[in-house]
Amino acid sequence: MLTTLFSLPSTMALDVNEEGRLLVLYDGTGVRQVNEIAPDGTWRPLTDLGDTCRGARFVPGSRQVVVEHDSGGNERGQLSVLDLGEPGLPKLTPLVHDLDYVHHLVDTKPDRVLYTTNRRNGVDFDLVARDLTSGDETALYDAGGWVMGVSASPDDRWVVLSLASAPANSIQLLLVDTATQAITELTPADAHNDQTAVSWLPDSTAFLVSTNAGRDRMALRQYDVADAAWSDVLVDDDRDLAGWASPNGEHLLVGVLEDGEVSLVLHRLADASVIGALELPAGGCAALTMMTPNPLWSPDGSFAAITYNSPITPPTLYRYVPATGEVAELRAPDQPEPPAELTHPESLRVPSFDGEQVPVFVFRPTGPGLGSTVLHVHGGPEGAAMRIWSPVISALASDGHTVVVPNVRGSAGYGKRWYSLDDRELRLDSVRDLAAIHAWLPSIGADQRRAALWGGSYGGYMVLAGVAFQPDLWAAGVDIVGIASLVTFLENTSDYRRAMREREYGYLATDRDFLESASPLSRVDDIRAPLFAIHGANDPRVPLSEAEQITEALTKRDVPCQLLVYPDEGHGLVKLKNKLDAYPQALSFLRNHLG
Repeated sequence: MLTTLFSLPSTMALDVNEEGRLLVLYDGTGVRQVNEIAPDGTWRPLTDLGDTCRGARFVPGSRQVVVEHDSGGNERGQLSVLDLGEPGLPKLTPLVHDLDYVHHLVDTKPDRVLYTTNRRNGVDFDLVARDLTSGDETALYDAGGWVMGVSASPDDRWVVLSLASAPANSIQLLLVDTATQAITELTPADAHNDQTAVSWLPDSTAFLVSTNAGRDRMALRQYDVADAAWSDVLVDDDRDLAGWASPNGEHLLVGVLEDGEVSLVLHRLADASVIGALELPAGGCAALTMMTPNPLWSPDGSFAAITYNSPITPPTLYRYVPATGEVAELRAPDQPEPPAELTHPESLRVPSFDGEQVPVFVFRPTGPGLGSTVLHVHGGPEGAAMRIWSPVISALASDGHTVVVPNVRGSAGYGKRWYSLDDRELRLDSVRDLAAIHAWLPSIGADQRRAALWGGSYGGYMVLAGVAFQPDLWAAGVDIVGIASLVTFLENTSDYRRAMREREYGYLATDRDFLESASPLSRVDDIRAPLFAIHGANDPRVPLSEAEQITEALTKRDVPCQLLVYPDEGHGLVKLKNKLDAYPQALSFLRNHLG
């Protein structure tokens, strides 16, 4: 079962061209590569790299494709060009290569490519337009900061930049005139606003954005360029909304996020009136997650490419035709079916120390029950546990564990108030939520004495914090690319990441004492639970030294621990061969200590 779960391939939509051809990321080879799907459903592999492809876009009006790829998970993207007119597997020709810096593909136009890069100083990200014929480059934006998103208007006159701003989990929107590089601040730099999914109207007069400016939930708002005015399009006080306008001006696809599920509803673009919900499988996500790229309209608006996944379905591509309502799955040749025994979770609430209610998903064992429980904690910290495909969770349930997947305070998807409850000095309140869940376990028939923690990235920090600050509660921990010390993490993370992470955790210059006190490493002498750690040697986010220092400290105290390091991985495991090496060992570790 384990090999089957991790070997199930995923497909994610990247781009649609004027002929209706699709670019997708597909990992059927064990490493995520770029494929093209022709209008007749024929699949063609376009890359066969030893490392993961990060993105790709068609060059309009040509048979060229620009590909972003990195090396060994280091996230320093490089840009290359494919000529699809070549027979067989096309040759990858370098376009923008500098292995010391990040280059992120943003968009392609008939004569140029837009990308962001930190090569000017290693910290700030500039937006650059490169002429595909001459190779000449123009900096459209070089005023500093981390550009997290870019959306160019259809007429190429404007670009909306999403810039990481001062408060935690906040985005500032800037409007850039591509002819003059003049910058207009659309939202304040110090405002506590999350803003995402910018979608231009076809005539370039306005754009839509999902934003919680001035409210708790993400609403769909419109900015009119000529009037410099904001207006509400759709608002829901209980759910998060986002929207994507069709290029023909007829339709608006609206994503609705509620309790970890993202459904899609078709509206008329003219007045936002509802036409009807898309007939996708229930209980999953069709947008707004890292595993689920947002819907992509074809250039003529005749169909949308939708990536959908759920706890029982790996990321899968669908073609939606609004004229007929047809939703058709686009499957790779010989794509296997997921195991029939996979299940959706229960959604429950857990009372915490201060009366707050912590949302949790509970996956019951699908194999012979062991009576044990594993808390699977998401990363972020402002991420979220969503109803998405997770072979790790399915494997834990198949191994006989009850799997509890919490959205502790600080998680997105439940409003601004909830995701702000762990900022800075409130950091350890989210760890106290873990203790509340532990106390609640008997109510679902779980044995508190056989409860373990599993998490990656910030979830790895939560694992280490749980076993360090609550040593009497947890029987074992599995830490994947987790933070052992907030101080050394901030000191050693990539320069371009430090400023953004300090706004969430605290600043080295002013908050060092607090950062030390909230670090699991400061309480390492209290840890008694066995620990299993997994890390990529090339991790640009959480350096390998975080795993090395916690496991070295535990080894000196004779606490059982093991560290697996993969030389060709970065922030987590993406290659199938490494997953099939690491995760069986981690599951065996839990069986030994919880069985």
